[in-house]
Amino acid sequence: MKKLTVVVKHSRRNEVLEIFESCAAYGIMIEDISGYGNQRGSSTKYRGVIQPVTCLSKVRIETVGDDETIQIIINLLQERLKTGTIGDGKLFIENVEDVVRIRTGEHGIKAL
Repeated sequence: MKKLTVVVKHSRRNEVLEIFESCAAYGIMIEDISGYGNQRGSSTKYRGVIQPVTCLSKVRIETVGDDETIQIIINLLQERLKTGTIGDGKLFIENVEDVVRIRTGEHGIKAL
């Protein structure tokens, strides 16, 4: 099993959700976050004064699934989200040792 974390701009959120749904992702978690990557934020002009913005608003979407499904999702995300410009986002892939459904005590894929 793998855990996939997608960090993208809010404007790309629906595209990510469409991909997850088309691959029948087991379940998702969505969280609004702020931070910065290599670009170290940006700047904006307010009343003629340039204001630095050190943290940018992003969305983090996570799912856990079997290796094959997660790889399909990763491939689709790379195809659909890549623009070649700074800020396309990041994909974090982690191995998941086990999952336990508290209600039934099921383990592994059955618990998803």
